[in-house]
Amino acid sequence: MPRFAANLTMMYNEHAFLDRFAAAARDGFEAVEFLFPYDFSAADIKARLDEHGLTQALFNAPPGDWANGERGIASLPGREDEFRRSVDRALEYARVLGNDRLHVMAGLIKPEQSRAAHREVYLNNLAYAAKAARADGITVVIEPINTRDILGFFLNRQDDAQAICAEVGAPNLKVQFDLYHCQIVEGDLAVKLKRDMAGIGHIQIAGVPERHEPDIGEVNYPYLFALIDELGYAGWIGCEYRPRAGTSEGLGWAKPWLKARA
Repeated sequence: MPRFAANLTMMYNEHAFLDRFAAAARDGFEAVEFLFPYDFSAADIKARLDEHGLTQALFNAPPGDWANGERGIASLPGREDEFRRSVDRALEYARVLGNDRLHVMAGLIKPEQSRAAHREVYLNNLAYAAKAARADGITVVIEPINTRDILGFFLNRQDDAQAICAEVGAPNLKVQFDLYHCQIVEGDLAVKLKRDMAGIGHIQIAGVPERHEPDIGEVNYPYLFALIDELGYAGWIGCEYRPRAGTSEGLGWAKPWLKARA
C-alpha cells in the first residue's frame, strides 16, 4: 500500500508553516516533507512532528541563494566549500528531525559552461555528501528536474542520474524519482520504474502538466501506485503538488489510502 507524505512547502498554504503539520495529520497523513527547514529551529519543527505523530520523510540541503534564482550548488565549480558546509548544516537538522533521506540539488548550468567540469564537481561533491551522511544512516538523493520548470537545471534524465550514482559508488546515494518531472522530460514511467527501482531512494508525484492533484492530467496514477507496490518500494511517496483550491478539499484522490492507514 502506498505511503504518502504531504509536502508542506506546496500543500496547506492556507496555514502558517508550523501549523501545516497539524493540518496534514488531521487529514490522515503520517509523514511530511518540505523543501527547506532553515527558517525555523530544528527543535520547533521536531516538536510539531512529535505532537502530531508525524515522520519527517525528507528535506533539501541548503540550495545557495534561492531568492536570487539559485537552485542548488552541488554541481557548481568554485562552490565546493560552501557545498560541504551546506551538507553539514542539513545533517545537523536531520539528526534532530529523524529523516533518513536528504535531497541535494544539482544547480544550474549555462549553455556556454562546461558540462564535463560541472559533472566532475558534482561527482566529487556527491561522494562527500554520501560519506558524511553514512554515519547517521541517511541516504542522499539526487533528482532529475525538467527544464520547463527550472530552465538550465543540470540533471534532467533518470538514466543520467542512475549513471552518476553508479559512478560515485556509494550505497547510500540514490535517485529521487519525481514522476511529474520524468513525465515531462521522458515519459514511459512504468518502464523506468521497473528498470530503476533498485536505485530509487524516494518518489514524488503531481498531476501533469499543471502540477495539481494527481487525479487530473495525463498520468494514470492508480496504475502506477499498484506497480510501485508490486515492485516492492517501501518508502514514502511525497505529494509535491500545488492544490487547485483548498488542500484538504482536494484530497479525494488520496482518501482510500489515507483512510486505510488511519
